[in-house]
Amino acid sequence: MQPMNDSLPWYREPWPWLLMAGPAAVVVAGIYTMVLAVSTDDGLVAEDYYTQGLTINRQLARGNYAKERNIAARAEFSADRVRVIMRADATLPSALKLRIVHPTRAGEDREVMLVAAGGMEYSGRLPVLSHEARRLVLEDSASTWRIEGNLDKTGGVAHLDP
Repeated sequence: MQPMNDSLPWYREPWPWLLMAGPAAVVVAGIYTMVLAVSTDDGLVAEDYYTQGLTINRQLARGNYAKERNIAARAEFSADRVRVIMRADATLPSALKLRIVHPTRAGEDREVMLVAAGGMEYSGRLPVLSHEARRLVLEDSASTWRIEGNLDKTGGVAHLDP
C-alpha cells in the first residue's frame, strides 16, 4: 500500500506567494522611482552653482546701495497688471525690471518690465502665474540696486525692501 500524498504543488500554496510579494513590491517601487528620477527635472540644482556663488557679494552690494538711498516699493497685483509704487531718496530710472521667482523651479520664473506711469509709480503687464508663493526681485535696468520681497499664494500686495 502506498502512502497518500495530499500536498499541492508549490505554486498552489499561498505561503510562497506571500513571501515573494514583499520583494516583488520593492522591485516595482524601485523601477517606478528610477523612471520618475530620470523623467523629471530637479529644479533645485543649478548647473552654474559656482558662478552663482561668486555673485553673492555683488548682490549684497546692490542691496546695500538700495538701503543707503532708502529705496523701497509696494507692489499691487491684479488679474493681468502689476503696479509698483516706489519710495526713494534717489532719482529713479524710467523703467524697472521685476523678476517673479518661483521658490524651486527656475522654469517658472517670470520677468516683467515696468515703465514709469507718473511720479514714483510704475506699471507692467503681468504674465500668468500659478498660485504659489513667489520671491520678488526689483532692480533698475543698469543693475546698480536691488530690493526684494515675498508674494504670498493669494497675490494681492507685496512690500519690497533692501
